[in-house]
Amino acid sequence: MKKHFLWIAATTLLVACSTEETTENPNVTNDWVGFQTQSDFVTESDDNMAMELVHENGLAGKGTSNELLAVPSCAVVSINNPGPGQFPKVVTVNFGTGCTFQGVTRSGVLTITLSGPLYTPGSSLTIERSNYFVNNRQILGTVVRQNTTQTPGIPQWTRTVTGGQIIYPNGATFSFSGTRTIQLIEGFGTPTMVDNVYKTVSGTRTVTRPNNTTLTVTVVQPLIKKFTCAHISQGQVSLVGTNVNGILDYGDNTCDNQATFTNQQGQTTTITLP
Repeated sequence: MKKHFLWIAATTLLVACSTEETTENPNVTNDWVGFQTQSDFVTESDDNMAMELVHENGLAGKGTSNELLAVPSCAVVSINNPGPGQFPKVVTVNFGTGCTFQGVTRSGVLTITLSGPLYTPGSSLTIERSNYFVNNRQILGTVVRQNTTQTPGIPQWTRTVTGGQIIYPNGATFSFSGTRTIQLIEGFGTPTMVDNVYKTVSGTRTVTRPNNTTLTVTVVQPLIKKFTCAHISQGQVSLVGTNVNGILDYGDNTCDNQATFTNQQGQTTTITLP
């Protein structure tokens, strides 16, 4: 049986979280998958903006194309220590009280710190959030992208999220943290980021619901994320936790907002990503 859900509606389910969940049920599964896809979205979209700002301001150690696709024009961007070859550099992105771009409204501040050229092994890029909201949900946590390149021509990073939280308008909070290994598999040799394609080859994430039940998310098939796509477009993660066990499949590499979740009983749910 195939079912259809819009996962943005997960926000309305949070108040129904029960501390006595003993069997798998649709509401719990809806919450879990909704939380996972939203944590993916905020992590990937903030990472996209940080990577683009570093690249287009000449801080990546390669050419620039003078185009911004991920960073909204309503955001105010400033860079300290702008001199060439001088690190660390701090990029501040201020969205003010509300900045809407591609259907997403952000407010608050992102602070991006780069320890060295982005593509140099050992350098790190850190994203910190201050009073930061995405579509009226407060986003907390720090993201660190550490360059661990081993093969020339295939840049690689470990991306670690610590203290991640999404706080909904009703006060319900869920937390997430974890580490993934990411490679740039297309676009490294060009000055633009439009043709960049990233592959998450491995990693795990822990998600915690308001009632302290947990979910472990593990990459089981590499995840493909095109820079020009809002969402992951291919690959699979396993979701194993309190009363949920199944596979989230991001599709056939089509750039859209669709995915599927299949539970242990073989029931497949079609998901509209946030």
